[in-house]
Amino acid sequence: MSTVIVRNGNVDGALRTMKQRNMKDGLLKAVRERNEGYLKPGAKRRKEKKEAIRNSRKRRKEDR
Repeated sequence: MSTVIVRNGNVDGALRTMKQRNMKDGLLKAVRERNEGYLKPGAKRRKEKKEAIRNSRKRRKEDR
């Protein structure tokens, strides 16, 4: 888990920074996957493929 230093009593800014770091590290996503439990190999493959398609479309959209 990442640590954030609160400067000048700015807790809101520190929270924002912590949330951004957690998103970048994929911490929340990993926790959600663990809570879902076991996925069958086929379901896991479909989920990963769907996510890859979504990411490629997002990258293509950003390039325009």
